[in-house]
Amino acid sequence: MVGSQEVGDPIDVVLQAGLMAKDANGNFNAEGIISRAELASILVRTFQLERRNTAQKPDIPVPDVEQSFWGYNAIQTVLKTGTMSGYRDGLFFPNQRVTRAEALAIFAQAYGVFQLPEESVSEILAAYPDAVEIPTWARKSMATALYEKFVNIEAGSNKINPLKPMTRWDMAYILSRYLERQTKPGSVPDGSNSTPAPIDIPIRPVSVPGGNNPNSEPIDIPIPPPGN
Repeated sequence: MVGSQEVGDPIDVVLQAGLMAKDANGNFNAEGIISRAELASILVRTFQLERRNTAQKPDIPVPDVEQSFWGYNAIQTVLKTGTMSGYRDGLFFPNQRVTRAEALAIFAQAYGVFQLPEESVSEILAAYPDAVEIPTWARKSMATALYEKFVNIEAGSNKINPLKPMTRWDMAYILSRYLERQTKPGSVPDGSNSTPAPIDIPIRPVSVPGGNNPNSEPIDIPIPPPGN
């Protein structure tokens, strides 16, 4: 999905930064869907999660991720640092695709979610006609991502498409904006407490792509400090 905001070619930016890579045939596969394993790998590289003290803990048993799996180390790192969480019975579902809302919420947590009052969150989201589709648990994280201009907006409609799958182009856009933010720090929204706080993210059933399970139990995911 091509965003309406002007930005340098996101793909070139992330390739040069080493945050994403082409496949063995030299293709970036911009429309490919981001999986949980790919998201974990990108988060580790972007925020250098392996340097955190908690990343040095003993490995966590993950029944559906063998040590021979290409993303094993990254998955271990995001689990140990609390950047991502597993499902019931310790499963991670590495190949499960993620929605834009899920990926942006997790990315915003690693970046540092602005602790905005609900009225400020509503004010930020009001500009987007499909913001009503954002799951309740992701509203504050999405508000942070939108305020920081990490989200590629659909040209013409101003939609953010929170429930659509996160594509590799979408992720490249997020990362390119994040890298830009590192060189041009922005302001903190009025009324925000910049100290991150935990957020409850419901478990999404594997059998319902892009959906939420209203009967699931929440997983408490601690948010790392901004910029770490």
